[in-house]
Amino acid sequence: MTRFIVVPQWQGSPAARAMLLVDGAEAIAGDLPRSACTSVEVPQEAGDALGTGVRRLSAVLSTAEATRAALEQHADEQVVLVGGDCSVGLAGIAAALAQHPDLAVVWCDAHGDLHTPETSPSGAAGGMALRAAIGHGEAQLALSPAVPVERIVVVGARDLEDAESDFAAEAGLRMLPAEALDDAEVLAEAVAATGASAVYVHLDLDVLDPSAMGGITSAVPFGADPAQLVAALARLRARVPLVGATIAGFAPSSPAAAVDDLGAILRLVGAVA
Repeated sequence: MTRFIVVPQWQGSPAARAMLLVDGAEAIAGDLPRSACTSVEVPQEAGDALGTGVRRLSAVLSTAEATRAALEQHADEQVVLVGGDCSVGLAGIAAALAQHPDLAVVWCDAHGDLHTPETSPSGAAGGMALRAAIGHGEAQLALSPAVPVERIVVVGARDLEDAESDFAAEAGLRMLPAEALDDAEVLAEAVAATGASAVYVHLDLDVLDPSAMGGITSAVPFGADPAQLVAALARLRARVPLVGATIAGFAPSSPAAAVDDLGAILRLVGAVA
């Protein structure tokens, strides 16, 4: 059975409406089996940078510690983390990597999340999450061991800042545009080419086209179609075992607006659970 660990963290988001991520995580959890859900307590305060270039780092670290404890408690189950901002996924990736040292990570996101404190205009942990998974940036966030660049596949990124684009090009990061999902086999082929024996999937809902997903903090046009993404994930799972996932970035403006998006979200939950 899949265990859903609900992490309604907002402190890692750069968005002005970041606190709506709390409502989004709780809205998704409300449509999941109650017995399969475990909630992580997130600090109420914004948090402190702790002398680093990462805003609200103290709150992010506190939540990460609580998430790790929940993951350890459910180590014998497949886990889907339900966020919250993108940085909640780091604990899930670290747990999967400990069990599968040759883990691949599929990072589905409209943005790169490839900043370090030195390049980030916002100082938000969420905007550094993928770079931290690679082992770079603020030491208290960066994974060690980390996921090598050659075992990462980025899907649907279309709003990268210059520093992120430069890093992606220099590092040779695999980047699949949203339109690549027109062929359901492309994602599976890209992951299989890494040689990984297991895969972790991170889904920031802004990877979807705004016409299909309204409750996101930073809409970017020309995103993925939900049905095509679900089909691509199904083909991926047929090729490489999926050992964990994160669904993040849901920030509905109201309960009524949340209902409009939950159909697509639950199809994605089904694709990774």
